[in-house]
Amino acid sequence: MAVPDKKPSGQEGIKEASVYLKGNILEELADSNPYVSDETYELLKFHGSYQGYDRDTATALKKAGKEKHWEFMLRMKCPGGRLTAHQYLVLDDICEKYANGTLRITTRQTFQFHCIVKNNLKKHIAALNEVLLSTLGGCGDVVRNVICTAAPIKDKIHERLLSDTRMLAELCSPKTSAYHEIWMDGENVARTPDNENLEPLYGKFYLPRKFKIGLATTDDNSIDVLTHDLAIVLLFKGDELEGYNIYLGGGLGMTHNKPETYARLATPIAFVKPDQLAKVTEAVVKLQRDHGDRSNRKHSRLKYVVQENGIEWTRKTLEEYFGEKFEDARPTAAFQIPDNMGWREQKDGKWFLGIPVSSGRIGDRPDEQVRTGLREVIKKFGMNITLTADQNIILCDIEEAQKDEITKLLKSYGIKLAEDLTPVYKNFLACVALPTCGKALAEAERVKLPLVADVEKVLEKHGLIDERIAIRIAGCPNGCSRPYVGDIGIVGRIPDHYALFIGGDFEGTRLNTKIFDRVPFVNIPEVLDLLFGKFTAGRKASEGFGDFAHRVGEIALGKFVEESLIGKYKWAKAEA
Repeated sequence: MAVPDKKPSGQEGIKEASVYLKGNILEELADSNPYVSDETYELLKFHGSYQGYDRDTATALKKAGKEKHWEFMLRMKCPGGRLTAHQYLVLDDICEKYANGTLRITTRQTFQFHCIVKNNLKKHIAALNEVLLSTLGGCGDVVRNVICTAAPIKDKIHERLLSDTRMLAELCSPKTSAYHEIWMDGENVARTPDNENLEPLYGKFYLPRKFKIGLATTDDNSIDVLTHDLAIVLLFKGDELEGYNIYLGGGLGMTHNKPETYARLATPIAFVKPDQLAKVTEAVVKLQRDHGDRSNRKHSRLKYVVQENGIEWTRKTLEEYFGEKFEDARPTAAFQIPDNMGWREQKDGKWFLGIPVSSGRIGDRPDEQVRTGLREVIKKFGMNITLTADQNIILCDIEEAQKDEITKLLKSYGIKLAEDLTPVYKNFLACVALPTCGKALAEAERVKLPLVADVEKVLEKHGLIDERIAIRIAGCPNGCSRPYVGDIGIVGRIPDHYALFIGGDFEGTRLNTKIFDRVPFVNIPEVLDLLFGKFTAGRKASEGFGDFAHRVGEIALGKFVEESLIGKYKWAKAEA
């Protein structure tokens, strides 16, 4: 392992002292405090949990001299987003017993549970493991949930995508026994400070930061594969796998006003053969393990290693880990994003139904009982489940004769299906943000639906209501909802104010550009009204909004909005 030339961050010492992620977690779970120490907070991430508190009530409680309402978020591992009906129904039960009565689909094809009190954390994790699910590596400085194209099509291409995803998830899963010692009362299996072989891929310090892997084909880039640390694109000739294009250095997290942090799309590095996927993945993880910045966690992702050392260095160094020279990445077709919502054939005589879920939140609202409706349908028909990277759910393996009954039952609970929704509704992502995310600077999920309604009115005004536009809103610049790719990104700046980005593409192959730094939430529709008017007047045939903005010039469009609004609003100063 490379020796750092700067003092390591405090988290590095916590990882080493924990003896492969055990630390004092058990002791702190058993004490009377509703919270855990800073050291255990860091270690719990590896076990899939973040400690937080209810930010809606924190200020009032502090003024009253009372303790915050401490709570924990828990994130599963779910490679490729696949679940059985039985697993889903158990999760539905668990979220009621131990969390806040909702299941939340993330942009990494898995579920998060929110508002768990400390006394329920162990029971919650144990219950997940009873149905062969795990939270180990759901967060933390390891390879996170490995994701792939969600469409459950039964052909060789999609079968290979899923089998490769599961193989890499197993390969990159931490091997420490601490997880089972803590959560399932297991035994210590060779977990000692000097056992370097316990984590052959990671070592006792694990990785400098989180590491994301995604697999896709050019026919379906709905996971935005190029936003990953390691992006793997499968190349087929017909239905026979030729190999993999390997892309390195994607990642979206950044910090406002810190230009040394930035979003980046992965760069093509190599092509490898079908039997070399595990080998090259190990090589990439080790490259990041040994060369990632362990002194500054805001500068620790693989994207900085690639960007700052250059492609030639990256490829040469990776070849040293891989053990042989690489073939150049092969040319590919353009990326596409098909619409997997609604009824679709699986190619095996059965059907799947993609159901849009606003912000991925499976819960019950007065007008839409999503959780109850899904539970009843899955209980009755027993279908398998796929979670998507755009926060939706797919019901799989459905007989054609069952389609009408399933549609009718879902709609009886007020659940909106694809045909009931506009394209912008279906393609509008939002992170959790307030009140449960400690990093949120502004709202996201809680303001998404009102904002969608306002944007729909603007689109209707310009004759664009059927236009496919990808809009993503995030409560902070970490970018969990992938706001820096797609046509429009809306990123929390301060309470009720957002940075506005335009000019990405729907297919996820181009970053967008910031045009305003602090747009008040109430003025976002007004800005979009001006931009969509310009789009309607100047677009080329079949040109998407992001492509139009990029062709005309994002900064030029920002200046156009500034000229229209600067006399009206002080904030309307466009980026230069």
